[in-house]
Amino acid sequence: MNTSPEGTSPQTVLIVDDTPENLTLLHGLLKDRYRVLIANNGERALQITAGNTLPDLILLDVMMPGIGGFDVCRQIKADHRTANIPVIFLTAMGENENEQEGFDAGAVDYIIKPISPPIVLARVKTHMKLKAAVDFLEDKAAYLQHEVEHRTHEVQVIQDVTIMALASLAETRDNETGNHIRRTQNYVRLLAAKLRQHPKYRAVLDDDNTIQMLYKSAPLHDIGKVGIPDRILLKPGPLTEEEFELMKTHTTLGRDTIVAAEKLIDAPSSFLKLAREIAYSHQEKWNGSGYPEGMAGNDIPVSARLMAVGDVYDALISRRVYKPPFSHDKAVEIIREGRGHHFDPDMVDAFLQIAGEFKAVAARYADGAE
Repeated sequence: MNTSPEGTSPQTVLIVDDTPENLTLLHGLLKDRYRVLIANNGERALQITAGNTLPDLILLDVMMPGIGGFDVCRQIKADHRTANIPVIFLTAMGENENEQEGFDAGAVDYIIKPISPPIVLARVKTHMKLKAAVDFLEDKAAYLQHEVEHRTHEVQVIQDVTIMALASLAETRDNETGNHIRRTQNYVRLLAAKLRQHPKYRAVLDDDNTIQMLYKSAPLHDIGKVGIPDRILLKPGPLTEEEFELMKTHTTLGRDTIVAAEKLIDAPSSFLKLAREIAYSHQEKWNGSGYPEGMAGNDIPVSARLMAVGDVYDALISRRVYKPPFSHDKAVEIIREGRGHHFDPDMVDAFLQIAGEFKAVAARYADGAE
């Protein structure tokens, strides 16, 4: 009689013994309850476990010619495919002085010969139940891990879309396109990756996750523009001193918006911290002549210094209501001239080494391109 639940395949037992009588006895005892595989030596047992159909449990004789039971067990446990298969050793009376060696090899139990059918059935049934429980828990864990990864991906996608939507809202206020967002975030990522091995920046740009967060937070650099009146934001000519002072508040408005978001969560967010730094400080200049605080040098956050290079480069090569687009070469020259004045010198040096990659990004995400 097969004891497997209806509609399921029976569990499989591999019997390994060099004595035909023991193989016949164990096969006859287990065949009505389990699917039974047979090997009459260690070599054949390892061939079976190397195949596509793995047993759920192995009854393994200790004393065999060729590869002995302990060595067979060690090899089974060393293979990640078979490491979780329970092994029960079969040993004759008087051979059990090496029980500890068997457990060290990975066995879960011993059965003493001559074989007692009730004991064999009881031990096999017990370890089959344990194996089934372990398999169920592993499958459940794998399923839950997949679900967590799936839900995390969903949340990440929603976050990314929300960020891009908010950033696009700010950009369209002054007739800039969503491609400006794509270009600048790619510039920031390129420059951060280039500076990653620089001794000065290695601790800040420590891993791919930090650079990816910079990439994702960069689109929020001008989020504060939503608070600037159209008469100033869209003015085709030069701003008056009063108008420029109001325009400069977009950095503070952006910071305050992100600070409000930070207060809604229980724990600090590295992503929001970077977004806040970029929004508030990307108009600061290396020589202290920028705004809103007039910070200088290393007091300016690294994230904002990266954004400054990318934002200015893109502004130079793009058409604005107040200027025509400059060529790539002209933009590179202007940034070179700003070394140590407007921009961090190390960042300008890195930019000059990868200026061709900036140009490629600009072409890929040119205004009007998909």
